[in-house]
Amino acid sequence: MNTSMPGRDRPNRRSFLKAAGIVMATTALGAAPVGPVHAVALNKAQRDKMTPDDIVATMKKGNERFRVGKESPHNYLAQQKASAKGQYPAAVILSCIDSRAPAETIMDLGIGDVFNARVAGNIANDDILGSMEFACKLAGAKVVLVMGHTACGAIKGAIDNAQLGNLTGLLTKIRPAVEATQYSGERSSKNYAFVDAVARKNVELAMADIRKRSAVLAELESAKTVKIVGSMYNLETGVVEFLG
Repeated sequence: MNTSMPGRDRPNRRSFLKAAGIVMATTALGAAPVGPVHAVALNKAQRDKMTPDDIVATMKKGNERFRVGKESPHNYLAQQKASAKGQYPAAVILSCIDSRAPAETIMDLGIGDVFNARVAGNIANDDILGSMEFACKLAGAKVVLVMGHTACGAIKGAIDNAQLGNLTGLLTKIRPAVEATQYSGERSSKNYAFVDAVARKNVELAMADIRKRSAVLAELESAKTVKIVGSMYNLETGVVEFLG
């Protein structure tokens, strides 16, 4: 949506707009001043001024606020209204379906900030790749973030060669990460250090898979229009560690 809607804004939104070079304004509700006002959802001009590094930095700062309990106030209704007729997300995130790892929440983001593709074990299957190509090539997102997490149940299932309906095929796609993980200790799903090592390797392989199987995204990354990034979310500490 190209027209900004006024309302109270939150710090990470200000970070987005500051990166885009947007100047703050003030307004009043009735006769009372309400402070800094910006668009509550990114518009195209704002998003297009941001670099991939700006976007990653905003995610990192949002996670810092989350993990110390100083998240921004969210006006989701205002965000919903501002983005209803158009969206200009800055990134697309591939994350796991784990209920404890909602990407927007743990990086203090809101409606309209990012696309989020979720699948157990954050694997890049054909449909996910097509969704990422849409997000970046057609919708203008500039960051592809693959986010794994600690104590991942899908990783444990892959280690154990679990068999269950359609889940069996999904876990087969994670097995290469199990086999590629170099680890000198107990290679068991009961060993959480090994599970987390496999999860990290799975993120690395997903990134490589994206580059290998999507000529569209590989070309965008080569042109430095898009940045493909990996991360691991720690369920115990709340920290998102960005890899590489």
